[in-house]
Amino acid sequence: MAARTKSAKERPSYRCTECGWQTAKWLGRCPECQAWGTVEEYGAPAVRTTTPGRVTTSAVPIGQVDGRQATARSTGVPELDRVLGGGLVPGAVVLVAGEPGVGKSTLLLDVAAKSASDEHRTLYVTGEESASQVRLRADRIHAIDDHLYLAAETDLAAVLGHLDAVKPSLLILDSVQTVASPEIDGAPGGMAQVREVAGALIRASKERGMSTLLVGHVTKDGAIAGPRLLEHLVDVVLHFEGDRHARLRLVRGVKNRYGTTDEVGCFELHDEGITGLADPSGLFLTRRAEPVPGTCLTVTLEGRRPLVAEVQALTVDSQIPSPRRTTSGLETSRVSMMLAVLEQRGRISALGKRDIYSATVGGVKLSEPAADLAIALALASAASDTPLPKNLVAIGEVGLAGEVRRVTGVQRRLSEAHRLGFTHALVPADPGRVPDGMKVLEVADMGDALRVLPRSRRREATREEEDRR
Repeated sequence: MAARTKSAKERPSYRCTECGWQTAKWLGRCPECQAWGTVEEYGAPAVRTTTPGRVTTSAVPIGQVDGRQATARSTGVPELDRVLGGGLVPGAVVLVAGEPGVGKSTLLLDVAAKSASDEHRTLYVTGEESASQVRLRADRIHAIDDHLYLAAETDLAAVLGHLDAVKPSLLILDSVQTVASPEIDGAPGGMAQVREVAGALIRASKERGMSTLLVGHVTKDGAIAGPRLLEHLVDVVLHFEGDRHARLRLVRGVKNRYGTTDEVGCFELHDEGITGLADPSGLFLTRRAEPVPGTCLTVTLEGRRPLVAEVQALTVDSQIPSPRRTTSGLETSRVSMMLAVLEQRGRISALGKRDIYSATVGGVKLSEPAADLAIALALASAASDTPLPKNLVAIGEVGLAGEVRRVTGVQRRLSEAHRLGFTHALVPADPGRVPDGMKVLEVADMGDALRVLPRSRRREATREEEDRR
């Protein structure tokens, strides 16, 4: 019996390197975190008990805790402060992730220079570039400051040594996947190395009251590379988004222990660096003297910020048996749904055999259902070659039965459209308070919405010609 018990204790077990879930047999996929290939064999852990130890600080009533130590300090970039909830909190660790070339290093170098001062030093550690390469970028974007310190290091011990020498109030590490600890096996960027580097910098930030910005890589799917545990350890997770062929960049909060996650920062990337956009709606509009068929304006919500965006559609005769369906900035599935609704509920049969191209202006991506009505009207306008009325915005979700449903934030959307000079709007029923001087037409279904399209002169000419024949 004793031998059997001993062999049972020495039996190896398996553990997920991503979340720590344990099992008695190997599995290809962890049932806890749904990660593939992360379950590895390890020896059965010995049973240990932890005895009570000496406390570092005594527990006090929560009302006696000094909250002034967690007061946020501005980064010098208002759009980033908006997403962070006012600025950087001392001791906070922020993870900034985004695709290569989207502008992460440019933004953080600008933050490093603007937040540096006599009382608050900034240390910028780069592991992907040399110090001279970073200096060239700093000259280009005018990010030179006497209190901004720069170091090119890939060793964790050297980074911690720089913290003792500089004593910064803000540390920027670009990136966490390039730094490694010699005491941990594995290549830089591996799960064990990323956990060790992040854990050491988080401990240093909490002990010193130092704010830390970590740059993280992303996978092909757009998720943050490395162990999922990294997102749980840090205080704030920010996603840097944007098409590299467009000027617009968005910083979106995914996790924030010090504020809300429904704020979005808008930036414009140009040759001289990156600048915040307090009013980015102008990037998504095309100013014309006269309206053009196939265009419709809508108001989308990025977080709590309303943005006026333009949807464009173009239909041409197809030269192939299977007509093309091409989208840019719009979800292909939603455009296909609007085509089906227009054909079945709107009685527009000319769309099925034509090539259809739909896009947004300025590189903005519209994924929320509130843009359905604008997409449908743009497609209908393109099919009939009839422009929509000038200064009109369309807001609403369209169902498969053709009904126009209510969406959130209609009043904020209408206020933003009125501020930019739009005078007419198509909205679902019961929109709430309407801005003074703005005419709002409530529509219940697509039939009501399509009535805003004037009768096409081309259709009338075609009908007259058919009647003559």
